[in-house]
Amino acid sequence: MPAYDKADLERRMHGAVEALKNDLGGLRTGRASVTLLDPVTVEVYGSHMPLNQVATVSTPEARLISVQVWDRSNVGAADKAIRSAGLGLNPIVDGQTLRIPIPDLTEERRKELAKLAGQYAEKARIAVRNVRRDGMDALKTDEKKGVMSEDERKRGETEVQKLTDATVAEIDAAASAKEKEILGK
Repeated sequence: MPAYDKADLERRMHGAVEALKNDLGGLRTGRASVTLLDPVTVEVYGSHMPLNQVATVSTPEARLISVQVWDRSNVGAADKAIRSAGLGLNPIVDGQTLRIPIPDLTEERRKELAKLAGQYAEKARIAVRNVRRDGMDALKTDEKKGVMSEDERKRGETEVQKLTDATVAEIDAAASAKEKEILGK
């Protein structure tokens, strides 16, 4: 059985792009978004759970996120988790609801967020390069096993490189679009 599987490489590279888009979606651009709180995990019932599994997250206004905590005993934990998530948000506790006003972004904060978008993109590029390396290794393994000829390996390597280049271009496009959005250009 050949070790090289083009469909698997495509799936893994696409996964890196999807993870990046998810990360970028969580970056604040001055507008309220429910995805902003996706990285927040709350310590409840002795374990860490994503915020959206202990509360309903909604955006009733452009600059406000509302978090309706289902169990009254978890309100404090949710408040603490949001404050300590490093998102620069300060929830206002109102019974079982946390109202989170989205402050205007300062120029300094915009630059920090743009830098963070760049870091997310680099993380995705590294993931894609790791998938590329795995693909190249699989091709060499198949050639050594005699499953494919040297020419087939070289064709496969060209294919893997094209796939890598296309995926990295997609990552760069997503990151630069997000940076423009953050910096308001």
